[in-house]
Amino acid sequence: MPFLAFVEIKMENKHGYKNKSKKPDRKPAGATREFTDTVSECVVSGRNAVRELLAAERDIDKIYVTSGDREGSIKLLIAQAMERKIPVITVDKTKLDAMCGGARHQGIVAMAAEHNYSSVDEILAYAEEKGEKPFIIILDGVEDPHNLGAIIRSADCLGAHGVIIPKRRAVGLTPTVAKAAAGATEHVRVAKVTNIASTIDELKERGLWIYAADMGGDEYYNTDLTGSAAIVLGSEGAGISRLVKDKCDFTLSIKLHGMVNSMNVSCAAAVIFAEVARQRDMKGGK
Repeated sequence: MPFLAFVEIKMENKHGYKNKSKKPDRKPAGATREFTDTVSECVVSGRNAVRELLAAERDIDKIYVTSGDREGSIKLLIAQAMERKIPVITVDKTKLDAMCGGARHQGIVAMAAEHNYSSVDEILAYAEEKGEKPFIIILDGVEDPHNLGAIIRSADCLGAHGVIIPKRRAVGLTPTVAKAAAGATEHVRVAKVTNIASTIDELKERGLWIYAADMGGDEYYNTDLTGSAAIVLGSEGAGISRLVKDKCDFTLSIKLHGMVNSMNVSCAAAVIFAEVARQRDMKGGK
């Protein structure tokens, strides 16, 4: 299955070429990637249905409402969503129509997660239960569901204890992600946080070293990755944001040997995760 975006991990190759331009992240006209990659079981439309979804405390990625429609029952639903820190996004009616396939939505649509999310504490607790030093993946704005699914799959195969994603400007646990992960979403703990930079600060306080996967760093295989570690990978188009990168302790790079000067983020992730697993296996997995 082809990936749409491929300018993620920007590094210098042996020929000395560097990125001088960025291809824009391609999205369908008039829709976010999540609109087109989400099947109907994740779309909950209508005021009563969204009310029941909130009451059941099901994990919700986002709620969309029509512009100007903030009265009556929708106002109450928005208040409940904001209390749970669920992003509420205002769109025009045509987008809601497209999301629902023409079904009646009464001005509100919720995107329910394919699987419930974990917390960062639960990810760290899982590592502790296994008697292992935490190995966590942090994704700074990955938008392509195929990339997220592939990263989750690699995380499971190579011993990561969990994946952290942001609430905004990133894909969540949609059915397309679950399919691309080939079942790994059933096993990998995924936490959704409000602020990646603040989460990095918290992880540092709990003894983790933070490694950014980006250009201009040390070769990943020459870096000791056996300690408590979090690997940060950036978005398809912009890479790791400046604020997040500034929070990282180290930068890891992959030396490239071809003419293409970047790797798909999910491919780069698998390379680095495999090195973490190799080093930990050599040290006894602790």
